[in-house]
Amino acid sequence: MANNTADHPSGNSVAEGNHDGDFGCTVMDLRELMELRSGEAVTKIQNTYGDVQGICRRLKTSPVEGLSGNPVDLEKRHTAFGKNFIPPKKAKTFLQLVWEALQDVTLIILEIAAIISLGLSFYHPPGVCGQASGGAEDEGEAQAGWIEGAAILFSVIIVVLVTAFNDWSKEKQFRGLQSRIEQEQKFTVIRKGQVIQIPVAEIVVGDIAQIKYGDLLPADGIMIQGNDLKIDESSLTGESDQVRKSLEKDPMLLSGTHVMEGSGRMVVTAVGLNSQTGIIFTLLGAGGDDEEKKVKKGERIDTRHSDAASTKTQDGIALEIQPLKSEEGVESEEKEEKEDKPVKKVNVTKKEKSVLQGKLTRLAVQIGKAGLIMSALTVIILILYFVIDTFGVQQRPWLKECTPIYIQYFVKFFIIGVTVLVVAVPEGLPLAVTISLAYSVKKMMKDNNLVRHLDACETMGNATAICSDKTGTLTMNRMTVVQAYIGDTHYRTVPEPEVLNPQTLELMVNCISINSAYTTKILPPEREGGLPRHVGNKTECALLGLVLELKRDYQPVRDEIPEEKLYKVYTFNSSRKSMSTVLKNTDGSGYRMYSKGASEIILRKCSRILDASGQPRAFKPKDRDEMVRKVIEPMACDGLRTICIAMREFAGEGEPDWDNEAEILSELTCLAVVGIEDPVRPEVPEAISKCQRAGITVRMVTGDNINTARAIATKCGILHPNEDFLCLEGKQFNQQIRNDKGEVEQERLDKVWPKLRVLARSSPTDKHTLVKGIIDSTVGETRQVVAVTGDGTNDGPALKKADVGFAMGIAGTDVAKEASDIILTDDNFTSIVKAVMWGRNVYDSISKFLQFQLTVNVVAVIVAFTGACITQDSPLKAVQMLWVNLIMDTLASLALATEPPTESLLLRKPYGRNKPLISRTMMKNILGHAVYQLVIIFTLLFAGEKFFDIDSGRNTPLHSPPSEHYTIVFNVFVMMQLFNEINARKIHGERNVFEGIHRNLIFCSVVLGTFALQIIIVQFGGKPFSCTALTIDQWLWCVFIGVGELLWGQLITAIPTHRLKFLKEAGHGITKEEIPVEDLNEGTDEIDHAEMELRRGQILWFRGLNRIQTQMDVVYTFQTGQTAVPGALRRQPSVVSQHNDAKTVSSPTHVGISSSSLSANSAVAAAPPASASSSTAGSECAWPRP
Repeated sequence: MANNTADHPSGNSVAEGNHDGDFGCTVMDLRELMELRSGEAVTKIQNTYGDVQGICRRLKTSPVEGLSGNPVDLEKRHTAFGKNFIPPKKAKTFLQLVWEALQDVTLIILEIAAIISLGLSFYHPPGVCGQASGGAEDEGEAQAGWIEGAAILFSVIIVVLVTAFNDWSKEKQFRGLQSRIEQEQKFTVIRKGQVIQIPVAEIVVGDIAQIKYGDLLPADGIMIQGNDLKIDESSLTGESDQVRKSLEKDPMLLSGTHVMEGSGRMVVTAVGLNSQTGIIFTLLGAGGDDEEKKVKKGERIDTRHSDAASTKTQDGIALEIQPLKSEEGVESEEKEEKEDKPVKKVNVTKKEKSVLQGKLTRLAVQIGKAGLIMSALTVIILILYFVIDTFGVQQRPWLKECTPIYIQYFVKFFIIGVTVLVVAVPEGLPLAVTISLAYSVKKMMKDNNLVRHLDACETMGNATAICSDKTGTLTMNRMTVVQAYIGDTHYRTVPEPEVLNPQTLELMVNCISINSAYTTKILPPEREGGLPRHVGNKTECALLGLVLELKRDYQPVRDEIPEEKLYKVYTFNSSRKSMSTVLKNTDGSGYRMYSKGASEIILRKCSRILDASGQPRAFKPKDRDEMVRKVIEPMACDGLRTICIAMREFAGEGEPDWDNEAEILSELTCLAVVGIEDPVRPEVPEAISKCQRAGITVRMVTGDNINTARAIATKCGILHPNEDFLCLEGKQFNQQIRNDKGEVEQERLDKVWPKLRVLARSSPTDKHTLVKGIIDSTVGETRQVVAVTGDGTNDGPALKKADVGFAMGIAGTDVAKEASDIILTDDNFTSIVKAVMWGRNVYDSISKFLQFQLTVNVVAVIVAFTGACITQDSPLKAVQMLWVNLIMDTLASLALATEPPTESLLLRKPYGRNKPLISRTMMKNILGHAVYQLVIIFTLLFAGEKFFDIDSGRNTPLHSPPSEHYTIVFNVFVMMQLFNEINARKIHGERNVFEGIHRNLIFCSVVLGTFALQIIIVQFGGKPFSCTALTIDQWLWCVFIGVGELLWGQLITAIPTHRLKFLKEAGHGITKEEIPVEDLNEGTDEIDHAEMELRRGQILWFRGLNRIQTQMDVVYTFQTGQTAVPGALRRQPSVVSQHNDAKTVSSPTHVGISSSSLSANSAVAAAPPASASSSTAGSECAWPRP
């Protein structure tokens, strides 16, 4: 079987590039051709064009030289065949985003409530209902009734604008990230006979592209020449088998598919929207929304396009990948969330939820339930009180004309109830999560971490294990040959060429030059005194470097035997672990094959070896064992990779059966064994010891020899002398974890992985098995969270399976980058440690925010509940509530979510999957501060007037001017929150809450800004804020009570947490007992059980409510402030009710407003819910996306 090469025509585009006139075929001709597969395509090419060369001639390009690169010619091709990029969808305009935000169920309910409220406010009941409605009404009151409805509508407008702005800025950020990813994607083409890399968008029809293992094809093309080329076309067809490509059977190469093996060249025949991927995008979108869905590359494409694909999962992992090439990958990812709900249910995708999201969802459910109970109780008590008092105690009849009044009461009670619920739910959480993640992602860019999936950075903080590659991650990936065994002599340094037998040397130079990818080269250094640049496969670069050190040159050999003359190539892949190239002898009398590969594998296939005089002698198994003992093991123990170079002559008449690889790759003659050094990166040992201190186990998974791996692991500090850890080879590993039938058993794996530190000679499947085994394992106190690094195509499954997949930005193949969550732009292990630090910081930021927010919530709920039940008034008024909510949600999340990380984060153990979000220390802080705040507020409400010697604010007539008493209550409440925000900076019981505060400018400016605004509101807010100016003495007292929070915080810290046995933790992850057995099986991936619970009706209801409340409480507050129909109840406003406002005040919800919807959308940037799906979408979003 000949090497797939077409004969070359003499025509050369460099000459013809300036040719005028059209090309010999149109876009439509080429499109139709590319829609054919295998046999049909071959026939069509033969009938219409003669052969592939015919197509090249019509496209005016040369298969050898490529295009001329002349700008005029390129422009002409753009015009005729289009550009290679799929235009991104137009960004939504601000108005469209506003319209989308208006579709929110909550907002709709609010608008209706506001309109009812407005309508009722203009109804003046006859005198008969006088008492029920509260007796004497002055003119002012009646006229002020409309304010409340208007205020609600106004609040809705604010919510909508904030939400829309947030979405807009988020979209902008993601587009920026996407364009950054795009610019980095380049592809190799031949122009003017030179091999160059150009950005994917610049590829034109007629370009000759070089393709190799690991590439993601950026355009459609037809193969001109190929070696052992296998393509994974599952992204287009849904068939997971690899497709073999050859000129005779199937030369069609399609965009969006992956090269899994081999190499070759193709002529580009379709780009952009005319390529197969582009056509599918156009079909999917059919115009308007095309790109909305377009951009999850191939895989995503057919998730809708072909049935096959929807069922195609890889080890239970739905392949869902976002393109590096289309313009709006990331943003589309957000959109997909919504559209792909059905798909996601079909195959539980890899990460149903990140660890933090799982815990937050559970916590939300718990808080929501508590809130629902409280609010239901409140409403029931209020209605009973009213009914019994009005119709029982006062024995009034139900009059028809008074019905609107009664309705208004019931509406008011309902709104008070919703307020309690609103206050109970911290909707600021999603906002805090988003701010924290977005801030971290931005900063992580500087630390060489390009985050592709937002939640990956937070998951990284929980990592308990890292499975790292060796080459390039732990080592520098700059390989050099430092030892060699040639002609029965072991040279400890590279020998001088004079010492070697000339014949042996000649064979070695030919073997190395020809039997390596021609794309691998050593180029002169970029600046003087620098090191030569290694391009292509680094191991091959080391061997080419050896040729240069032996004072020879590989280029003349390659010029003499160009790639087209290679008869057959067995390319390197992870199962072969070797590469061989066959040449036909010039005299036509047989073939010669050159091979190279891992020494123990090639030596097993050698039956002869060249001696000192360059003559072959027999090489028996005992000779081999001796060589392994005396040469290979000593090299490996020095941390060198050993590569064996060999050859074989095929004499005789008949052509060998090239498909029988085992037969072909035997009877070899060993030419030499070389030891290649790949030095450990100098900063790696320290990074690894940081990981170990931080409680993260680092394991090395490599394809290398076990001795080499052990030596490198010891240098890195993964292994320490005298420690009882395992180093296994892939084969032993499989023997230990598989049963007699060859199936992996979790119990067996559980005995191996805890001690395993090095897995050598491992296949990609071993890596995937190990990662899956560790993630699914339930031994040990906590479940494991695993991060994996990978660069090769074969690492895809392991990267997808891991909780966080890191791909190498420099050495990584496109396939690996697509499967990953984070791309390391400098391929360096230390960047992973930075990611851990940022991840832990996100987690801590969320906990800080929770600690602050829940303290306010506890106080607020209690005050509101008691307030509503004892009296029907509230100590905190509507607008005040809005303000407190703003402090609590938006500003606090800004302040606490942007704390920069410190090294001290790496001194504690990881939290793991089932450590609760709210630790007992935090619970102690929350309850402790709540006690302080409640005591102060109730004292001020009931006895404040005596203390300050002012008039009591309780029981004042409706619409009377704001009292000093209630202003002081409001002011003290805000001061306590402000100082408690400083306490919330520490969650592990540290005493110094001011530590590092000067480094966080955002925090300082938020706290000082809030304080300044509070002064303005109290002194100049007047009637709208229900405030009256306070004297300097009163101000000092308020601040003093606030500072008391800091002192009280020190007191709480002094109480040892372990003494407080009654404290519960909250916000757990999933515990082992809760996981149904079937979920631990092979196929299913981890499903979040909190999420399951959510699917049950009542929670969806709670989540829908979540946003409702947000605005409802606004409503209510405005209402309680100025309802047209003053209630009798209202007339004896007692303390309680005052609290009720108070509490609301504190409610996280008003600007929660903003935050809730805001957060909703930004949460993890799930798309803004459309009206139809709004209740679900809203609910799905309110906590970062499931």
